[in-house]
Amino acid sequence: MFERLGRFVVYNPWKVILGWVIAAAAIVVFAPTLSDVTSSDQANFLPNSYESVKAQELAESAFGESSDSTATIVVRRTDGQPLTDADSSMVGTLAQKVQSANIERVTGVVTGPQAVSPNKQVQLVSAGLEGLPDDQKVMDAVQSIRDIAKSEVTGSPLTLAVTGDVAMQLDNQDAFENAFVIVGIATVALIIILLLVIYRSPIAALLPIVTVGVVSAIAPGLIALVAKATDLQVDQSLQIILTIVLYGVGTDYILFLLFRYRERLRAGDDRKEGLVKSVARVGEVIASAAGAIVIAFMALLLAVFGAFTSLGPSLSIAVALMAIAAVTLVPAVVSLFGPKVFWPSKSWQRAPRGSVMQAVGRFVGRRPAVVALASGGLMVALALGSLAMQTDYDQTAQLPEDTESSQGFRDLQAGFPPGALNPTTVYVRSDSGQRLDQAALDQYANKLKEVPGVGQVMAGPAGLATLSQDGTAAQISLLLADSPYSQEALDLAGDELRDVAHANTPSGTTAYVGGATSVFADIRDANGRDLRVIFPVAGALIALILALLLRAVVAPLYLMLAVVLGFFTTLGTTVLVFQGIGDRAGLSFMLPTILYLFVVAIGTDYNILMIARLREEARLGNDPRTAADLAVEHGGPSVAAAGLILAGTFASMMLGGIAFLTEMGFAVAIGIAISAFVMSMFLVPSLTALLGRKAWWPGHGDAPSGTAEPAEEREPVAAATH
Repeated sequence: MFERLGRFVVYNPWKVILGWVIAAAAIVVFAPTLSDVTSSDQANFLPNSYESVKAQELAESAFGESSDSTATIVVRRTDGQPLTDADSSMVGTLAQKVQSANIERVTGVVTGPQAVSPNKQVQLVSAGLEGLPDDQKVMDAVQSIRDIAKSEVTGSPLTLAVTGDVAMQLDNQDAFENAFVIVGIATVALIIILLLVIYRSPIAALLPIVTVGVVSAIAPGLIALVAKATDLQVDQSLQIILTIVLYGVGTDYILFLLFRYRERLRAGDDRKEGLVKSVARVGEVIASAAGAIVIAFMALLLAVFGAFTSLGPSLSIAVALMAIAAVTLVPAVVSLFGPKVFWPSKSWQRAPRGSVMQAVGRFVGRRPAVVALASGGLMVALALGSLAMQTDYDQTAQLPEDTESSQGFRDLQAGFPPGALNPTTVYVRSDSGQRLDQAALDQYANKLKEVPGVGQVMAGPAGLATLSQDGTAAQISLLLADSPYSQEALDLAGDELRDVAHANTPSGTTAYVGGATSVFADIRDANGRDLRVIFPVAGALIALILALLLRAVVAPLYLMLAVVLGFFTTLGTTVLVFQGIGDRAGLSFMLPTILYLFVVAIGTDYNILMIARLREEARLGNDPRTAADLAVEHGGPSVAAAGLILAGTFASMMLGGIAFLTEMGFAVAIGIAISAFVMSMFLVPSLTALLGRKAWWPGHGDAPSGTAEPAEEREPVAAATH
């Protein structure tokens, strides 16, 4: 199949290139953009069955959209002294100025003596906003509030910062946009530099940039089309992750092809026929590797948390498109250049002797037991760190510390419970449609206040509870003693507070606990469920892909065991670095799932490449240890180069200035490095050498095949290096 495809592509390059250009132009012109289907509000990703979503629906129906979002202006003195009466009067004037500015989407601005902290360190001004936090017009309104409010305190002894859910979304958006630019530039620069070092050729270095650029023009439009058709919303981090995945995976596949093409040229093949053979050989590896990634990503469709559900199909589309490009567009371009793709270097004409990979291959072949024990033991030792992992849902910690919303949160804590950043709201609904009793609601609110971990109740205009216009619903705002995103707050909002709220509701009413803390408590539950479902399903599907590729059962089993060990090794190393050395409270709640998928799915690329080479060497009549020696010698350089580049591209995410991207960049980079340099080069070849023919049971994958390249067509073993 791939030989026929390769022959068509190599001998009809302009037709293939024209087809890709036309497809890219059509998508760019007619398809929607990713921004049309992007959401940054985590609550949008929860199913309607969760309590926080039911609370949000009640808030919308009973209190209107003015309850959807808030902005909190935190005012304090520049000298750190308590606020004076004159200061409070100035804050009142500030609130009036913001109110009278008639900012679009601002429904009301309030402050007063009740908004001054007991220690008089800070005073709050609350602005009601019409719309959800990720609505661009709502975020524009917060920016206008910032501009007007700051102009009012210029030259005074007061300073302020605007924080709250919308302000965090605004700063989050800016941070992600800046990160996207930084990561994009760093990724491209890194790929060019590393490929120049590897090939010493500007053409080979620019090839991934050009071809991935074409795919990058098509993939977002296709993803947006699918999202529109299926009513999916994608997380705001997708654009950055998509860039990294396309450049990382695309460069991997291009390297697989170029290394094999250079090998065929060194063996004396014709420039066209050598490329056809390269596509035939590498095509199966690329298809299997991409298939493993796509299937693993599509397992995310089993998630109940929508951010994962949409991330799976989105990245699957991108990877599948990149795999198609790797066996069509890339060989078409290489066909036009031929050996000049390596210009001006002439190293492709000869294989240097005494390479590092020759030495590594010999060592693995001669001492497989030692290699397996050492590499496996190192991974197990690092994996133990995963036992200490803590999960962090703190959204304020995800932002750079110099953002205004982060500063506002720190200022707020000087005078109020941390929960004032985002109050937890209990909504009460009359089951019969009768008007609720204010006194009974206030008594109910006092019971909620007694729950350990609740700091205080924010009083409404008529009591502790605020009634809706028709009196059939009420809301009670609670300020938790801990940060609304802390584990303690999530435990409270998702467990004890809900139990008390449900058990003590006034007769004939139903209560729901809402607010950001309740949302993330539900996200935590959904995330835990998704991890338990997605991990085994994705692992089983990847093992199935390997079994189909190798026509064996034993090899896929120990390959998957190695990959799972690689996941825990990566997670353990990340825990040691961020929770141990870095002293963080925990890792981002999304990291384990994303890490599993990237390390298990993308990291499997290298195992597939190496195990395919091991089988190829065995089919040429080599004994298991010699096959391991030659597989590392021949396949090791492409694995090392691809792993270095892919790890480097993910590491560039650490430059984005966002905690989640820093964690993800480090973790995936380490995971890819472990997959490439420990598993693929040492653990997998050594285990295969130890198992011998048993590795290919029940098939005969190592049996000499008439389709294998004759030994005389391959490079001399002593001279092989890549």
